[in-house]
Amino acid sequence: MPDVEPVTNPPRVVTLPVHARGGERDVDLERDAPFGWWPAIAIGLVAFIDRVEVNLIAGALPAIQDHFGFSDTVAGAIPTAASIAAALLLLPAGRLADRAPRVATVVIVVLVWSLFSVLSGLATTFVMFFLVRIAIGAAGQLYNPPASSLIADYYPSRSRGKAFGIERAGYYMGLPAGVIIGGAVAEAFDWRAVFFIAAVPGVVIAIAMATVKEPLRGLGDKIDRLRSGGSDTAASAHTGVAASASIFAEAKVLLKVHTLKGVIAAQAMLSLGVAGLFYWLPTFFERTEDLGYDAASGLAGGVGGTGIVIGIILGSRMGDKARPGGWRIKVASGFLLVGAIGLSLTVLVPGVPFRVAMVAVACAGFAGAIPNLTASAADVVPSANRGMGFALLQFLTTLGGAFGPLLVGLMSDVLGSISLAMLCLLPPLFISIVILARVRGTYDDDAAAATASV
Repeated sequence: MPDVEPVTNPPRVVTLPVHARGGERDVDLERDAPFGWWPAIAIGLVAFIDRVEVNLIAGALPAIQDHFGFSDTVAGAIPTAASIAAALLLLPAGRLADRAPRVATVVIVVLVWSLFSVLSGLATTFVMFFLVRIAIGAAGQLYNPPASSLIADYYPSRSRGKAFGIERAGYYMGLPAGVIIGGAVAEAFDWRAVFFIAAVPGVVIAIAMATVKEPLRGLGDKIDRLRSGGSDTAASAHTGVAASASIFAEAKVLLKVHTLKGVIAAQAMLSLGVAGLFYWLPTFFERTEDLGYDAASGLAGGVGGTGIVIGIILGSRMGDKARPGGWRIKVASGFLLVGAIGLSLTVLVPGVPFRVAMVAVACAGFAGAIPNLTASAADVVPSANRGMGFALLQFLTTLGGAFGPLLVGLMSDVLGSISLAMLCLLPPLFISIVILARVRGTYDDDAAAATASV
């Protein structure tokens, strides 16, 4: 690797090794995306098809309940069990992401989803259906650690908000898309047909993902150092966690990064609220506003998708302004507050027009916050350990999300009201805002230490 001497005004173009397989190439340090946006777009498509498949069940849930005859508590337990299964595999997946080719890992995971989606539609008993959904949940979250690590390596800090915004846009657009498709297909055909539709797009997206080249680890951080006039071979006071450390030892060290710990806790609380909202929103509209489940899923999904697009655009642009004082954390907190207020009004104030508007506000708030939280996690974790860092983030976020649907289903059966049950999602959202306020002051120092580790 060529040495680049520290200079007061860093050069615009430098020659660097970029890919794990391949020679050096010229890199324009002034471009927000020196290697283009295709890697983020491809990963966004992976996130999209993952959430579409997972949320097909939400749109078709009334039809599936009618067929198998299970309660709201059992309905809520399906995504909970799937998420717990996924959480158990996330830490090993994070270790794998720091050691194995990440592109190949993501491609294999997408192909496994496609197979299990078909098996969901072929299930002849509820036990079989339940077990297949657990398997999909276990496989579904495994793409996140390697995919997030890829984004952090392809994109330097000032464009990570947009890059993770693209990925999160795919993820959260998949939520309403899955709900809409599930409800429409279940109404037009039957619930089994719902699960066959994700298989072919899954294979196509796996092929698209395979076109992404594996970048060198720490590439984005090296660009940040060169932009500031430093050397890409400079010694570091912070070198991350030794490769020989055990999974739990590595996790323990990473959780000493104060900002990362706060982001994980806040996003776990947020995930509980978002997962419960999207899983039960079509049923909420069906029961409170007397809509058919195809109309309810289409309305919830369409409005939610609109809010998500608005939130992603605004949140990504604001978060990448790179101001001091924990700016990304501030932006995330503001959007979270908007989302929590929107959800509160959705549940408390009746009427389809008003509730539709508040769903859009809530989704815009959550969608604006989450890319900034994800980018913050990338900023404060050393590049050599980002797979494990994202595995920790996804592990606790998945556990948080696992209990959202179950909490609403259980309280609906206990209270006899889906509206009262949805109110249980509000306290975790406001708790997440308080948690972020406590770590805002440590973000800048933790991000500087992580960049220096390259």
